[in-house]
Amino acid sequence: MVSGQASRGKQNRPGFGGQAAGGTPLGRSSEWHNGAMRELKIAVIPGDGIGVEVTPSARQVINTVAARHDARFQYVEFDWGTDCYFRTGRMAPEDQIDQLRRFDAILLGAVGHPEVPDNVTLNGLLLPIRRAFDQYACERPAKLYAGVDSPLKDKAAGSIDMVVVRENTEGEYSQIGGRLYPHTASEVAVQTAVFTRKGCERIIRHAFELARKRDKKRRVCSITKSNAQGFSMVLWDEAFASVAAEFSDIETESLLVDAAAMNFVRRPESFDVVVGSNLFGDILSDLSAILTGSMGLAPSSNLDPTRQFPSMFEPVHGSAPDIAGRGIANPLAMILSAAMMLDFLGLENAAAEIETAVAEVLAEGGTLPADLGGGASTDQVTEAVTAKLAA
Repeated sequence: MVSGQASRGKQNRPGFGGQAAGGTPLGRSSEWHNGAMRELKIAVIPGDGIGVEVTPSARQVINTVAARHDARFQYVEFDWGTDCYFRTGRMAPEDQIDQLRRFDAILLGAVGHPEVPDNVTLNGLLLPIRRAFDQYACERPAKLYAGVDSPLKDKAAGSIDMVVVRENTEGEYSQIGGRLYPHTASEVAVQTAVFTRKGCERIIRHAFELARKRDKKRRVCSITKSNAQGFSMVLWDEAFASVAAEFSDIETESLLVDAAAMNFVRRPESFDVVVGSNLFGDILSDLSAILTGSMGLAPSSNLDPTRQFPSMFEPVHGSAPDIAGRGIANPLAMILSAAMMLDFLGLENAAAEIETAVAEVLAEGGTLPADLGGGASTDQVTEAVTAKLAA
């Protein structure tokens, strides 16, 4: 538990998506009082592989800034994931949602194990949380920092700065369907994607509100495939046109997903806020992450913008079993995800300090992890960020 004191003023920050809805969030455990400490309850799920290694890094960093921002964190750690699956046959207990409901936010490290099918790990832990807490807005920022090389060698620091907004609760990940005649030559698999007007409109509106708040290029790009998916994506296109009419100050663009993938590489600097379905947003956010140097720099948030339920924050990267246990995992995506959590919980200045510290460490180049061409360990990168904050 960490305590401290400092100012709580709001500010617009260039690096993160932030909250789309206005108003200072009050959290689920306490409200702001003049000169009073605010305690926030954080559920921590380190998960699998490198998640166990980078989660302590995030906690160390946010503990460092809490003392300056009238906040303290009460952590409760849950040992859910594939170790739990091997012990019990479940990724998490049956009452996992009830256990998490009382928290202000959830911090998740990573989920996945080479001996457990991905559909088991995903549907056993991550997706139930997103759906039960209606975390329909997934924000995945991608920013090219100074000191980091993009695979696109002609791109300068700061030229790529976008947020992929992914619909997070329906679409192609709805898990509706089934299989007939399994393990025979006549086997049939049916997977149904579900698109609702409400679901499309609310995620698209979130993207427009975010573009307005970022106040940068003020542009929203919709990702579609209505030439081939004549029902779901036509509904998406109609919802985009309807919502766009409410935001005359925001420039719009609509791209087929294959054209969007091409233009992410050809002209990534032109994108500001990109909004897509569950599947399209998932794929394109991985592409945007690698264009900005590494998956190890890609944070994300799973938001319930209404704040009725806790939101969840996690790095985009997976559990990386190939490097797990070696102490070389890049903790910066996890640290930046924790900063997004603070931003959403009303600690915008604390979040800004963390992103600035990360940017300074990257720009100096002396303490880079292996995925960015350096030789620093997880602990060394964490200490470098912490030292910037402490200074």
